[in-house]
Amino acid sequence: MANSAHSPTRRFFKLAGMTASIATKTVSNTLRSLNADEEQKHAAKSKLFQEIGVQIADTLGQMKGAAMKVGQIASQYKDVFPPEVANAISKLQRQAPAVVFSEIRAQVENELGQDLEQVFSEFSETPFAAASIGQVHRATLKNGQEVVVKVQYPGVDAACESDLKQIRLALRMMGMLKIDKELQDQLFEEIQESLANELNYELEAQNLEIARAFHQKLDQKIVIPQVFKEYSTRHILTLSFEAGESIEYASTWSQELRNELGKRLFTAMGQEIFYLKRFHCDPHPGNLAFRPDGSVIIYDYGGVKQLSHEQVQFFLQLIQAARHGNIELLEDTLAELHVLTEKQRFPNELYLDWLEVLLRPLTHHYDFAKNSAHHDGMSLMKPSLKYWHLFKPSPHTLMLNRTFTGHYWNLVHLKVKDNLNSLFHELVPDSKQQITPTNDTSVKN
Repeated sequence: MANSAHSPTRRFFKLAGMTASIATKTVSNTLRSLNADEEQKHAAKSKLFQEIGVQIADTLGQMKGAAMKVGQIASQYKDVFPPEVANAISKLQRQAPAVVFSEIRAQVENELGQDLEQVFSEFSETPFAAASIGQVHRATLKNGQEVVVKVQYPGVDAACESDLKQIRLALRMMGMLKIDKELQDQLFEEIQESLANELNYELEAQNLEIARAFHQKLDQKIVIPQVFKEYSTRHILTLSFEAGESIEYASTWSQELRNELGKRLFTAMGQEIFYLKRFHCDPHPGNLAFRPDGSVIIYDYGGVKQLSHEQVQFFLQLIQAARHGNIELLEDTLAELHVLTEKQRFPNELYLDWLEVLLRPLTHHYDFAKNSAHHDGMSLMKPSLKYWHLFKPSPHTLMLNRTFTGHYWNLVHLKVKDNLNSLFHELVPDSKQQITPTNDTSVKN
């Protein structure tokens, strides 16, 4: 990251070149489609979006750091972008070639103010893991403590704001953002805040300590790495090494153990959202590990979303409305959360069908490997599409949707086959009362 190839000027021109190329392709496609029928226009636009998605992914993939991280985050907001683009840039989740060790050594020594050998008795030159904004190395402290050292690439934070502006400009010029400017502003503020948080390892250390203290009181088998503050800075994070097996390996264990792991993961997520009011919102399988004693290890608390009391109350209200099939309250709450644009337009029978699908994994004995809710949801898409314009992505629910969806697929990968209903009711008790819309609260931005 430190050489001239990654200088702010080179980064700017690379992104600006991508933007100009996308603009040219978009104009050419518009001109070619002037005399085309609707089917031909749709096919041409889909082909254009596929080409542009690949171009964005290739450009960002060459630009390790903030641009690549912005692309990864963007790929997680699939409601905001055309599917062709979201699918193309989603591969950035898996693209993270390592940086040469000499740069890593220089960054660690610069941050800690000491030679590597003065702090660590061992420090592996081969990264344990590599990501878009940094990489992780195994090491051993002088006292014999096994640790991992998360090292941020030099210059990534400085490139963040410029990269984000250029990527947004590219998307806006080609009309790919499917939402109005006000909502664009809110969503990109959310993305910028998420990115800034992930770039601040001091904040991640604080998130780790809060989550570790919270879970230790509730369940000793939720394992959060310990922070070693004396060997951590804004750009370096030294943590206890917590060994565990991947989700793929854990999926080969007994059904009883897989169910225990799935329920523990589900409970931890719910407790963070509804009790702690700040939750780990990057449920990528690579951020989880599992042990045969039923322990779940959660890594990487760089992506954490804090919730206001009002937001949590609205989410609780939404769940109660869904449980009772109270469409009026459901629509009122979705409108308050800025998800629904027009009330009383989406058919009640479709609402009820969707509620059954969405609640099924939480309220019935459910086989996640068979994934029936997902398959039935795909079938419901066809009759729902003509009403889809009534709904929009909301900054209040984006991280929550990302977290719920991510953990649903984690339970699918674990092949959980169990009834989560009792846990669901422990986390969100059912009032059993007639629920009426509330008018005295509002979501705070």
